[in-house]
Formats: sequence, C-alpha cells, structure tokens
Amino acid sequence: MGLRGTGFLFQCYLMLAAAMYFDLGELEERCIIEEIPEDTLVKGYFLLEPWDKKSATHSPHFGVTATVKDPNYEVLLSKRYGKFGKFTFTAHASGLHYLCFQTNSTRFAVFAGEKLKLHLDVQMGEHSVDPTAERAKSNMESLQNSLSHLAEQMVYIIRHQAYQRDKEEAFRQVSEDANSKVLWWAVVQTSVLLSVGFWQMKRLKDFFVAKKLV
Repeated sequence: MGLRGTGFLFQCYLMLAAAMYFDLGELEERCIIEEIPEDTLVKGYFLLEPWDKKSATHSPHFGVTATVKDPNYEVLLSKRYGKFGKFTFTAHASGLHYLCFQTNSTRFAVFAGEKLKLHLDVQMGEHSVDPTAERAKSNMESLQNSLSHLAEQMVYIIRHQAYQRDKEEAFRQVSEDANSKVLWWAVVQTSVLLSVGFWQMKRLKDFFVAKKLV
C-alpha cells in the first residue's frame, strides 16, 4: 500500500471512530435508510475489516459494492470498492434514500463463515473541514475554509428546514382530508339513524292505529 493509500486509510479510521457499524457475510446485502432533502450533497466513508483480525485468514483483495437508490428506487450510485473508500452523491429528490452495501463475492476471502465488520459514516452537506487547512501557511486560508464550511452548513440546514415544512404541510393536508371524511361519515350515520328511527315510529303508530289501540 502506498503512502497515499495509508493516509486515506488513517483518515477513514479517524472519521469512522464514532460512526455506525454492522456485520456483512458473503453475498449478504445490508441497507440503511436516510431521509435526505433535495439538492443535498451526501458523503459516505466506509471501512471493511474482519471481526477477528488475528485469527482471520483472508485475501487482501476483498471489498464491498455500494449502491444508492433515490425515493423512486432509481440507482444514483453503484460502484465496487476495496476494503475502504469514499462515495459522494447529490440527492435529486427529497425523501428516503437507500444506501446498500454488499461484499464482493468473487473477491471475498475465506473467513470460515465469519462476518466482516463494515464501519460507515454518512455526512449530509459539507460537514468536513479540510484537514489541510490546519497546516496552511496563512491563517487567512484557515479562516476562509472555516467560513466556507459554516456557509455550506447553513445551506444544508435551510434545505432541511424547507423539506420538513413541506412534509408538515403534506401531513396537515392529509389530516384535514381525513377529518373532513370522518365528519361527513358521522353526518351520514346520524342521518341514517334518524331516518330509521322516524320510520320505525311511523310503522309503530300505523300498527296501533290499525289495531285501534289509539
């Protein structure tokens, strides 16, 4: 592994320290669902490794295939990676997006039935400040990088708020439609009950008149 690959792997370890992880078996696919607003940039970092690094005997060429689908189940990204990597995509529609990961069966090593551990960190918007900014020669470059990061974060928050407002508006419309239908159903039920009651009273009165009881 070259110096660049080693640096990228080290960066993945740092970024995935507090991220989620789950196990993967051979030919097994796992998906997570993320609710993403429209026009949001999404970055994902992952690292695939055996649960027991000491006892596992494996080929260094095992990897994972990442697939991203939008709310309409259209594929936005499908790519085969090694045991660590980064993927990036932009959501073209608001809603639930499906991030799926599957081990590369043709390159999957012999783990004697053991599972692989996939570390995953998904970031929406430009969350990561460029790590080279701290080593910049000029403090102005570091300040500019931080301001750019904050501006991108604000854009993401505004988009997310707009998406939530749209969801609340849709939910309120559905609730109002349901309440309107319930009200009309109650009116119809009341009308039917009153009609049946009046009809029964009339029939009973006609019966008493016919029997000359009144």
